[in-house]
Amino acid sequence: MKPIIGITPSAQLETLSHGTFLRYCMSAPYVRAVEAAGGVPLILPPQRDTIAELLAVIDGLLLSGGPDVDPERYGDDYVHSATYGIDPERDQFEIDLFDAALHLGIPVFGICRGIQLMNVALGGTLIQDVSTEHPGATDVGHRQHERGLEDWAVGHEMIAVDSEPLPIFGNNELGVNSFHHQAIRDLAPDLKPVAISPDGLVEAVVMRANPEVFGVQWHPELMFERDEAHLRPFARLVEAAAKSKLFASGT
Repeated sequence: MKPIIGITPSAQLETLSHGTFLRYCMSAPYVRAVEAAGGVPLILPPQRDTIAELLAVIDGLLLSGGPDVDPERYGDDYVHSATYGIDPERDQFEIDLFDAALHLGIPVFGICRGIQLMNVALGGTLIQDVSTEHPGATDVGHRQHERGLEDWAVGHEMIAVDSEPLPIFGNNELGVNSFHHQAIRDLAPDLKPVAISPDGLVEAVVMRANPEVFGVQWHPELMFERDEAHLRPFARLVEAAAKSKLFASGT
């Protein structure tokens, strides 16, 4: 049996001719990447009092990208004008899901908002707007679409924190895309940085006590069909989930 990978979506209000509806949605490439890596994607909309039931079904967790985490969650007493889409229900659901997954030893992969949510859940903080709160950001260009680059194109290079091969990718040379306006400010003590951008922002992390919990700031789901190196984090998640599934079944 293939491992089941739970993926968290975003909430979105959509106005149609017959009314306005709250929908749970996500970009299809997340699903395609999980399938390409050998997993079975399962969408997990925010819900209450069902964390145990959800984690009894999934073997791995993918925290997807999306709107910003509520600044109150990491102690900021202001909301930057660029901060958008705050969704307390999603924040709470994902933090509860993440905490419970850690307790049960379920592998977790966070992408963009996902790595930020992981950092906040573990006690770290965020830069609310990179362009105005992080010196040097304009030299790198973390919003590559504003430079006319396609979503699959390389926006900048990442830099390994040490000389060892990156545990997520197996090498230290990788160009990444970049669409984020927020980033990690203070890294949570339980997370280890493994890659940074040329201007010093954290681009990839692993959990110190569990390397099967990791995150990246870019969007590999938009790049893997052109560069198989970007499928590796999904393959890492699925492989870890398969091992977790076998362990749970006693096989």
